[in-house]
Amino acid sequence: MAFACSYPMVLNVILGCTVFFLMVVIWSIKRHREPRLRIESDAPIAELLPSLAGLTHSTLVEGNSAEVLQNGAYFDALIAEMGAATKTLHFETYLWEEGEASRRVTAALAERSRAGVKVRVLVDASGGNRIGEAAPRELIAAGCQFQLFHPRRIRNLGLQNERDHRKLAVVDGRVAIVGGHCVKDTWLGDAQDKQHFRDLSVRLRGPIVGEVQSTFSENWVEETGEVFVGDDAFPRLERAGDVAMHVARAKPSGAAPGVKILHHLVLCMARERIWIQNPYFIPGPAAIGALCRAAKRGVDVRVMVPSTKASDMPLVQHAAHRNFDALLAAGVRVFEYEKTLLHQKVLSVDGAWCGFGSSNFDDRSLEINDEITIGCASAGLAAQFEEVFRRDAAHCVELEAGSWERRGLWHRWRDNASYLLKYQL
Repeated sequence: MAFACSYPMVLNVILGCTVFFLMVVIWSIKRHREPRLRIESDAPIAELLPSLAGLTHSTLVEGNSAEVLQNGAYFDALIAEMGAATKTLHFETYLWEEGEASRRVTAALAERSRAGVKVRVLVDASGGNRIGEAAPRELIAAGCQFQLFHPRRIRNLGLQNERDHRKLAVVDGRVAIVGGHCVKDTWLGDAQDKQHFRDLSVRLRGPIVGEVQSTFSENWVEETGEVFVGDDAFPRLERAGDVAMHVARAKPSGAAPGVKILHHLVLCMARERIWIQNPYFIPGPAAIGALCRAAKRGVDVRVMVPSTKASDMPLVQHAAHRNFDALLAAGVRVFEYEKTLLHQKVLSVDGAWCGFGSSNFDDRSLEINDEITIGCASAGLAAQFEEVFRRDAAHCVELEAGSWERRGLWHRWRDNASYLLKYQL
């Protein structure tokens, strides 16, 4: 009788141990790998560009041009480029909501498809959950290939937290636009109020466009299985300027993602200044340490983020606040943009290198999402980004270490509570 009574208990113990073991295995596979990145070099960043590209699973591409597109001017440029497409038109975005911006982009894509252009559209299923029915219906009726990334299906249940956060367009494989803009009416206008966001994207010409096209193909192949080839998508590209560029996008299994390595490398390489504009700024301990060390060695480190009142996600800003004590104490200057949501993801280093793209400065972007950051060896483009920073600073409040330390307990509690959710924000 005693054996009969203990048999179910033994089974429960075996089952419990098995479940625990499987949970540990799953955690080991899915855990966020955070190696302590180190770099020892006294060379200026301008001399290390091939290293920057190579260490982020890319190559340095010479002979490109870059044109900054700010706020609603992005849509004017995007629609014009789409209208000029003759062979292929590829568009990838994270957020897409019903409204005027949606109607403009949908009409441009549909018109080109009816004209015989091969149009492919990829939208993240989570970010595109407010796209409505009209836009996909119109696109498909016009002959466009429309695809959601990680649509909500049983087989994708374990992938719902992995999102396609890239925002890019490629026209005939010859022109690309990359940046932070999404298809939503809050990106129209000129950042004049809280209903119109502050953002920038960059129009690219030259050989780097092939790298952006390759980036689009990555998730397109994953979702559709279609591998597009030939000159219509990958033409031979001639020099279009004098800017050397490289693309960080790779997320190799078991290794630190290329975007994360790039961010850390440039922080460690800086000798004169690091100016960052980013809407969701929650760097990990290694990046916080790199920023603080840079400031202590005399680098002019400035970080601009939206204020909690201007942000579309106040919880993110509270999570960011948790790190401000350490940054301010080390001499990092922190600015909060109050006019509207500051959404551009830009950094400039030593006036010699700059980066832009879709990547936020948080663990979700650097560890989980599919992102793209383009690095540029261009004093001219870096100067443009620094001028953007200066102009935006007029709408900021600069935080002061002493007063920040005296913020209330309720504020501190929200900061720490929000930080616990940083992987999901």
